[in-house]
Amino acid sequence: MVALLPRLRRFAVSLTGNMADADDLVQDTVERALRNLHRWQPGTRLDSWMFRIAQNLWIDTARSRRVRASSSGSMDETENVAFDGARDAEVRITFADTCRAFAELPEEQRVVVALIVVDGMSYREAADVLAVPIGTVTSRLARAREALAASVFGIADASRALS
Repeated sequence: MVALLPRLRRFAVSLTGNMADADDLVQDTVERALRNLHRWQPGTRLDSWMFRIAQNLWIDTARSRRVRASSSGSMDETENVAFDGARDAEVRITFADTCRAFAELPEEQRVVVALIVVDGMSYREAADVLAVPIGTVTSRLARAREALAASVFGIADASRALS
């Protein structure tokens, strides 16, 4: 379980949009997993089980707080970094645009991007975590890529920007 914490934290950041809420979500996830360890079936994927717990907790939290339609991404880690030159400024602007566009994605698309692009899961693994067909994962990821490309690069065809 300890080995999963970095991946779980990245996933939580992608869900919550900021480090403080992500850390709270990871802590709540680990607490719930430990309380319900008897429900995990040996031989099944512990990471899938824990990612599902995290996602369910986030959904519960979002519903209880009546989260705004879109949340802003946190760039706390990049605020104190010195940039030098036009290219660095362009990268910073693109990163900020990408964070904003990512935060504006519908939650089901954000989760798929987080699992596949950020965490590096296969489509099958992401489908297992989300308990949806692999085709649903594929279509959500395609829609997310299109939306990100359109928002960040002004390109309607994501394959041109993301390939």
